[in-house]
Amino acid sequence: MKLTTTLLATSALAVTAGASFADGHMADELTLVSWGGAYQKSQQRAYSEPYAAETGVSFTWDESSAEAVAKLRAMNEAGNITWDVVDVVAADAIRLCDEGLAMEIDHDAQLAAAPDGTPASEDFGELIVSDCFIPQIVYSTAFGYRNDMLEKAPDSVCAIFDTDTYPGKRSLEKRPIANLEWALICDGVDISDVYDVLETEEGQARAFAKLDSIKDNTVWWTAGAETPQLLADGEVTIGSTYNGRLFSVIEEQKQPVSILWDWQMFDLDGWIIPAGLPEDRLARALDFVSYATDTQRLADQAKYISYGPARASSAPLVGKHADLGIEMAPHMPTDPANAVNTFLFNYEWWADYRDDLDAKFQAWLAQ
Repeated sequence: MKLTTTLLATSALAVTAGASFADGHMADELTLVSWGGAYQKSQQRAYSEPYAAETGVSFTWDESSAEAVAKLRAMNEAGNITWDVVDVVAADAIRLCDEGLAMEIDHDAQLAAAPDGTPASEDFGELIVSDCFIPQIVYSTAFGYRNDMLEKAPDSVCAIFDTDTYPGKRSLEKRPIANLEWALICDGVDISDVYDVLETEEGQARAFAKLDSIKDNTVWWTAGAETPQLLADGEVTIGSTYNGRLFSVIEEQKQPVSILWDWQMFDLDGWIIPAGLPEDRLARALDFVSYATDTQRLADQAKYISYGPARASSAPLVGKHADLGIEMAPHMPTDPANAVNTFLFNYEWWADYRDDLDAKFQAWLAQ
């Protein structure tokens, strides 16, 4: 699905932060790939709209990030790369980089330094998990539930497997990530042992067996906007999605939904630039990501959605929601009150096992 937004400004092209190419050598349009919904809107308001106002560049948005790896593989094989900048999770960035489908970035040379001069590589720190990855946010996958449809508020992620106490349909993402970890946690595996167990055939069978118990009662989603809509419509009573989407349905839409933070899964999201772009498109892509990932811009995104900025220098600048006027810090997944039980998405492990477990997961769904 494509959502095309043409954003034209009357001013001449301006030099943006970190630009290393003359304006005359840059393309005048960009195709960005993201996830749609509230998250993409936050990117538009924080990044593309102000960038367009400064440069006159027009933007086309493609909501295909969930399929980015497969589509970039196909584009590369066909020799026709139509995307300029792609928003992906860290594990997909690692895969694309390993396969030569994403361009390697010199983070200090091609991205803006912090206001105090700290190089980008130090400001992003350990969140640079791949030579091709340009970090943007820290987010979590958590559960939302209809507080008016359940007699008892769930306080454990294992409520998703307890259909007697917490009746109604569930919604889970149509991929193995997080679902297999939650299944093992709720089958008694200690969080420190989850990935060791999941490496084995027996552990995988154990996780799928646990998921079998709710398979027929589950709606499977592929876009982050689906669970908030399913919750708002009352079609499910509890479901997983990205914490920023839940913030939107609760605080902006005022739906009777609450967040279950127990064993939320932390993950990283950021940009990659496809390998093999023509010089003018590459120049524009690099100029945009330098602008969009500077300290102020990453803090600006937190005005519209409750994801933590990936730069250390951005965190102190996070303030109130631009429209609601509420403090955003308590809505972040990293807030101490929300982060009692968490696990970090093991992107390196999933980069190794993703293709195999994707195939097994789809086969399991088809049974």
